[in-house]
Amino acid sequence: MRVVHTIADLRHALAGARTPALVPTMGSLHDGHLALVKLAREHGGPVVASIFVNRLQFAPHEDFDRYPRTLERDCELLKSVGCNLVFAPAEQELYPQPQTYKVQPPGDLADVLEGAFRPGFFTGVCTVVMKLFQCVQPSVAVFGKKDFQQLMVLRGMAQQFALPVEIVAGETARADDGLALSSRNAYLGETERAEAPQLAATLHVVQAEVLAAAKTGARLDAAALEAQAMATLRSRGWAPDYVALRRRSDLQAPTATAPDPATEPLVVLAAARLGKTRLIDNLEI
Repeated sequence: MRVVHTIADLRHALAGARTPALVPTMGSLHDGHLALVKLAREHGGPVVASIFVNRLQFAPHEDFDRYPRTLERDCELLKSVGCNLVFAPAEQELYPQPQTYKVQPPGDLADVLEGAFRPGFFTGVCTVVMKLFQCVQPSVAVFGKKDFQQLMVLRGMAQQFALPVEIVAGETARADDGLALSSRNAYLGETERAEAPQLAATLHVVQAEVLAAAKTGARLDAAALEAQAMATLRSRGWAPDYVALRRRSDLQAPTATAPDPATEPLVVLAAARLGKTRLIDNLEI
């Protein structure tokens, strides 16, 4: 496995390569990232993992400066699962001048849920991913379903710009107790880590209520269900931003009072703070 830090060295390393597959990351890797690399290997061609903590997707009050940076460990992990090339540019390499050209995703998809609580987040994500696509020129790019809204935004970007990149989704990787794997889990203290699986458990309760309503044809009050889930989290010491039941197709609210996931696939998404750590998760229904 080769590690490169400049766009010129990246392009030289990929010269003549067929159909590279890209796994964009911000480093501090865990088993979820490694599963994405394994998935990328199934699509043929060299696998490139990028490691770059992207300032553009962090608000001034967020954790850009303290976001964990563990490049040496990350490279060892990537090598162990068959990654061929690591692109780990410095900020000055990827943004040699202020990035005034940016990709602005549509508000109906990007300004809700995460976008409502992190204004500009998806503009930063789309801009850096577009730039990585231009650097690597992959035929396949692999992203995790844990960031469900991000996955949808990037699929839309690839489609509307007619990018020759297939966006592939990897399933959410979880610890044995159900907690979705995340680099930010490292921020959790021992007591917080023991409580953290409750976020996934809350989503499972919503899922069960939706499936029960669909089975009986009962009216489903999605807003009440969301409010109850948030109340449950608050009672346990969380500070939830949202628990939201949405259509998978466009992240809008279900159209039916008794939605049938078989005909209108749904997803329940959540973001909440536990102590100083903000966690996100989702569950398809």
